[in-house]
Amino acid sequence: MPQPSSLQHPAQGPTPAAAAASPGLTPHGLRVVIPHAGRVTGPLREDLLQQRPVTLWLTGLSGAGKSTLAYALEEELHGLGFASFVLDGDNLRHRLNRDLGFSAAERSENIRRVAEVAALMNDAGLMVFTALISPQRSDRAMARALIGEHRFLEVHVSTPLNVCEGRDPKGLYTLARAGHIPQFTGVSAPYEAPESPDFSIDTAHLSLPDACAQVLALLRQRGYIR
Repeated sequence: MPQPSSLQHPAQGPTPAAAAASPGLTPHGLRVVIPHAGRVTGPLREDLLQQRPVTLWLTGLSGAGKSTLAYALEEELHGLGFASFVLDGDNLRHRLNRDLGFSAAERSENIRRVAEVAALMNDAGLMVFTALISPQRSDRAMARALIGEHRFLEVHVSTPLNVCEGRDPKGLYTLARAGHIPQFTGVSAPYEAPESPDFSIDTAHLSLPDACAQVLALLRQRGYIR
């Protein structure tokens, strides 16, 4: 007897409530989410933009210089004729991730969403710079898996805690030390530094132009820009 296809109502399908909660299922148990592929391929976009898409995942403590470096790199690349975009953690929490808090589960979901957006932007041919603390190695590994090994470079902005806290550009360390921000990375919550990052930069010992030059050299060395 032939088995029901994915577009047929199964004999013992899910209840309407379960189906509504299941991705791609109608209340009748029909699978309606079908991926489509366009004719404009990745290589065609690379040829148009004269660059290879990549996500540089900048991770480090608050105040390490991740956002400053990311936006400086975006500006440098724009001046050189390359297309890139910054996904900044704080900005995304005002919009895409404004419904998320800072529990371990919500932080993981924050990373998952950012990685999915970065992957879509890479599919469009863009270079992406993410600027997020992303303190857990497992979350960064998830991001690498979602984006793809060939498009993911983990960059550890390894500025030491005492330097980051001395800068304290947003006053967050002061609030955390006073107990007003629970589970603050580096003070009351751990930061799991990368064990073998693709690149590491300590902004305590590098000027911003020198840091940008090093990352641009990395992109050229890996063949993402010419």
